[in-house]
Amino acid sequence: MRTPSNSILAYIQAKDGNRPHLMARAFTEDASLAMAVNSGAITFPPATAGREHIADLLVRRFGQMYENIYTFCLAVPPKNQETVFSCDWLVAMTEKESRAVRVGCGRYDWFFAAESHLAQRLSITIEAMQTLPPEVRDDVMEWVSVLPYPWCSADAVISGAPVIQGLEPVLAYIGAKGR
Repeated sequence: MRTPSNSILAYIQAKDGNRPHLMARAFTEDASLAMAVNSGAITFPPATAGREHIADLLVRRFGQMYENIYTFCLAVPPKNQETVFSCDWLVAMTEKESRAVRVGCGRYDWFFAAESHLAQRLSITIEAMQTLPPEVRDDVMEWVSVLPYPWCSADAVISGAPVIQGLEPVLAYIGAKGR
């Protein structure tokens, strides 16, 4: 039986692994995506409609620019019958061209179809997206590659984070209490 957790996992596997075919396991055909970007370091259109257009944006085009992608949902997976689920997220990746490291965070707000548990709507808020020099790649990749994937606690993210100038806004968001 498909669950919201399965749909979220399919989305993460599709995006991180550049596997657009998995988006059919994540989204309804007529799904919508809303993006709120509170950082000037990355741009996305504010709205996208349709699973194929979402796959083009978040998998195909994303995969052309980035590699070594790790996305984490900073929460316990949703229960089987939930139709709404929200969680913070962390992403780390490298730019293919410049080899710079990107580390970002924000919030996912998922809305699932009651029967299929596929996402009908996803709102992604990007709170911080830091660009770090290529020289820190090994430290960042070592950090994220040992975190529980893709469901991880904020405490695990914070406690294992390397001391790297530029990570502060991401770690501050993740570590903030009372959000």
